[in-house]
Amino acid sequence: MATMAQAIRLALHYGEENLGIKEIFGEDVGPPLGGVFTVTQGLKTAWNSPLDERGIVGAAIGLAWAGSRPVAEVQFSDYIFNAIDLLKLAANSTWASAGRFKMPLVIMTPVGAGIHGSMYHSHSFDSVATKLHGMKVVCPSNPLDAYGLMLAAVKDDDPVLYLKPKALLRVRGEKLIPGEPRDSRALDEMINAPISNRENWKPRWPQVEDYTVPIGRARIAREGTDATIVTHGRMVPVALDAAEAVASSAGFQTEVVDLRSLIPYDWECLKSSIRKTGRVLFLNEETEITNFGEHLFRRTVDELFYEIKVRPRLLAAKAVPGIGLSPVLENATVPQKSDVERALHELLAEAA
Repeated sequence: MATMAQAIRLALHYGEENLGIKEIFGEDVGPPLGGVFTVTQGLKTAWNSPLDERGIVGAAIGLAWAGSRPVAEVQFSDYIFNAIDLLKLAANSTWASAGRFKMPLVIMTPVGAGIHGSMYHSHSFDSVATKLHGMKVVCPSNPLDAYGLMLAAVKDDDPVLYLKPKALLRVRGEKLIPGEPRDSRALDEMINAPISNRENWKPRWPQVEDYTVPIGRARIAREGTDATIVTHGRMVPVALDAAEAVASSAGFQTEVVDLRSLIPYDWECLKSSIRKTGRVLFLNEETEITNFGEHLFRRTVDELFYEIKVRPRLLAAKAVPGIGLSPVLENATVPQKSDVERALHELLAEAA
């Protein structure tokens, strides 16, 4: 099974061969490294940009307006803030031009904690991303969805911000990408560059196939009847582990909804699950103040107040300026499995 990094790489290769991708670029995105997390390793149209986030986003906008379908990477989301005005330009140009100027670009960037990257390599970008109205925002939690969401993003005529949960990029999937070999070691040998002597290395790409996850479509990652967790990205496996632990210890069955897309989001899926269970916990690793989960919380109260059994909950990262390098500090800042279990027990214990 492919890792998430390999899945994104395979999707971009498919895009080069079949969807008209001619430009994949960013800091260290081209050879020999192929990106900090090797997401672009071996791709024939990948090239290295200067260390300039504004230049990267600006070049992507120009290429998109010129008729290309560029895929650009900002190396870490922590460094994307100096390009916010350009992201806003990309997001609103189609609307502002009454549809005359399309913006078919993808900006991908690693997000979140989990690798002990300290203050400048651990930020979550959810809250700011969801304020860029006109920009679609996706965040996968597994390799197959990462593949399908990237193909959907590349095909889209609107700009797409593709958030890569960095702590999951080396995690292997449970489902095969269409066309990948069943033996993960064989895939590694085919598309992973050797540690040394990369100068003449060429990947041997498998015949992967078209597979699209529609942007704006959530999935039920775990069926349940007693409570709902709404989450995305790195928190999906955390939520699943916590749900299994609560089921084993207390017998309660928690439904886990994987948003996959933050903008647009699948309100019908969320609404159906919340109505079914009557209890909901919104979970993410963005800081708790002005959190995207607060919007979902508010909409739940506005539209489902008389159908829910107890008040909704939000579990998010603490509102601190940054995340410490020490694992103890990081784990105390960002929700962990034990935090989700505790929040679930409190949600389930409240009398209806």
